[in-house]
Amino acid sequence: MTVSIIPVCGIGEARPGDDVAGMLLGGLESSGMTLADGDVVVVTHKLVSKAEGRVMEIGDDPEARLRVIEQEAAAVLRRRDQLVITETRHGFVCANAGVDRSNAAPGQIVLLPVDPDLSARRIRARLRQATGTAPGVIITDTFGRAWRHGLCDVAIGVAGIPAVVDYRGTPDTFGNILEVTEVALADELAAAADLVMGKARGIPAAVIRGLEYPPGDGSSADLIRNPAEDMFR
Repeated sequence: MTVSIIPVCGIGEARPGDDVAGMLLGGLESSGMTLADGDVVVVTHKLVSKAEGRVMEIGDDPEARLRVIEQEAAAVLRRRDQLVITETRHGFVCANAGVDRSNAAPGQIVLLPVDPDLSARRIRARLRQATGTAPGVIITDTFGRAWRHGLCDVAIGVAGIPAVVDYRGTPDTFGNILEVTEVALADELAAAADLVMGKARGIPAAVIRGLEYPPGDGSSADLIRNPAEDMFR
C-alpha cells in the first residue's frame, strides 16, 4: 500500500461567512486535483474557525486573552504564568482552551469551532454534493503532549472515517490476541497531513490518498479518554 499526502494550495484567507468546502474545492482545482473515493480531506481549524466567525479582537491586552480563555474553558486544570491547561467544552485537554494568536491578524485571537464534528460533517456533505464522492474529513489543531517535547497536530473534528480503530480481540503476527490496542487513526492522519501543511506555509488543507481504512463514521469524542479511566487527573 502506498499512501500519498498532497497539499491543497491556492486557498486564501477565510472570513466570517465563507464557505469552507467551496474554498477547498477552489484549492483543489488550482492544485489540479479532483477528489477520489477513499480520500481523506484534512483541514486546519483556523480556516474553519475564521469562516465560522470564531475570531475576537483583543488588541494587545493579555488580560483580555486570559478572560477569553477562561470563558472558553469548561475547567482549568493547571496554571503557570500565562499558560493555562484547560478542559474545553468539547472535552479536549489542551493549552489555553485552544485560544490562539498564531495565523491571526495583529490584535486578534482565534477560538475553536463551537462543534468541530458538525463542521466536519457539513464540509463532507458539501464536498459530496459538489463532487459525487464522500471523502473522510478531519479538522485539526496543534496540541502539546504530556511527557514529550514538541507539538503535534491532532483531530478535533471527524466525519466519514473512524476516529479510532479497535484491534482488541484480533491476533498479531505471532497469533497473540491483542488486548488493549486501539489506534487513534484520526490523530495519526492529522499529524501526517501537517508534514505538508506546516505552521507557516499558508497551506491549510491536504488530501490523504491511498489509505486503506475500515468503514465507519467516528467523532472526536471517540478520542477523548473517559475521566474514570484517567490516571493523571
